[in-house]
Amino acid sequence: MPTTSARLLALLSLLQSRRDWPGGVLAARLGISLRTVRRDVDRLRELGYPIAAAKGPDGGYRLAAGTVLPPLLFDDEQAVALTIALQVAATGTTGGLADDAARALHTVGQVLPARLRQRVGALSVTAVARPTTAAAEPVDGGVLLALGSAVHAREILRFDYGSDSTDGPARHAEPHHVVTWDGRWYLVAWDLDRADWRTFRVDRITLRPPHGPRFTPRSLPGGDVATYLTGVFRGAGGGSADWPCRGTVILDLPAATVARYTRDGLVEEITPDRCRLTLGSWSWVSLAAAVARYDTEITVVGPQPLTDAFALLAGRFTRTATGGVAAVARPGSAAPALSGQQRERSEGVVAPQPP
Repeated sequence: MPTTSARLLALLSLLQSRRDWPGGVLAARLGISLRTVRRDVDRLRELGYPIAAAKGPDGGYRLAAGTVLPPLLFDDEQAVALTIALQVAATGTTGGLADDAARALHTVGQVLPARLRQRVGALSVTAVARPTTAAAEPVDGGVLLALGSAVHAREILRFDYGSDSTDGPARHAEPHHVVTWDGRWYLVAWDLDRADWRTFRVDRITLRPPHGPRFTPRSLPGGDVATYLTGVFRGAGGGSADWPCRGTVILDLPAATVARYTRDGLVEEITPDRCRLTLGSWSWVSLAAAVARYDTEITVVGPQPLTDAFALLAGRFTRTATGGVAAVARPGSAAPALSGQQRERSEGVVAPQPP
C-alpha cells in the first residue's frame, strides 16, 4: 500500500482530473477502503483544498473553488504546455498581463523537475505581435476580470473614461460583451447617460466600485455582437474587409490567446477557457483552414457552408495522409473524378475568386 503522502497526492490528482467522483470509484482506483477515502479527504481539507461532499449511499466528492488558489498537480504534458503558454503571454503582451505571466513563468520554472526543465529550455518561445496601425495600450488583467464579472452578473458599471477627471461624475453603462478587435480590448455597453450603444476601449476605463444594480440585457443592433462591431469599425474606418464568406465558431482556447493571433476578426470570451470567434475570408474552404490553424477543438456556430467546408477539408486531408486519390462522384452516378476546384464549386463551398 502506498504511503499516506503518496496516497493523498494520488487522490488530489484524481479529484483534479474530472468534476465529480463517487466515493466507491475513488476507493477502487486507489485500492483503499471507503472509510480511508473519507479520512484522506478530511486531510486534504485541512491542507486548504475545498472538497465538497455529495450525499447518497455511496457519497461523492468534488474539488470546488475556494478563497485562495491551493497547490495544484500537473502531469508532464500539462506542465510543458503551461510553461510554453506563459512564455507566449510574457513576450506577446505588454503591461500588467505580461508582467504577471513572467512572474508565473518564474514560479513554475522553479519547481519543474530537471527532465522537464531541459525540455522546456530547449524551446524558447517569443510571440511577435502582428503590426497594426496603432500600438495597443497595456490592459490591466484585474480590470478585464472585473468587467467580465459585471457582464456575467448583469450589473451596471460606474467608471471614468479616458482623460475624464475622477472628481467629476462617473459614467454609467450596462456592460454586454468584452471583446478584442485588431489587438485591442473593448467593452460593448449601453451608455445610460447618453441612452445609446457605445464601444469603450478597456485600457481607457478606470472603474469606480462598487457596481450598480442588476439590469435586463437589451438586444444589440444587428442581432449579435459580431454584426454590431463590424458595422461600428467599418463605419469608423477600421479597415475591416467586406469578406464574401463570414462564419462563427467556438474554440476551446482563452480569448486572450486567440486575440493575439487574430487581427481582422472578432473574439468574444465565453468562459476563461473558451471563446467565440467570428472571422471572414474569400471562400468557405479558406475560412475553415484559417480557423483550423488555432490547433484546438472547434464547434461551428454557423453558417452551414462553413460546416460543409470542414467536411470537405477532412476528406481532402485524409486522402493526402493516406496517399490515396479517391474519385468524387455524386450518389447514383458514374461521373469521373473532379479536380479540387471543380469539386469545391460542385458542392457550393467556394465563393468567387478575388480580383
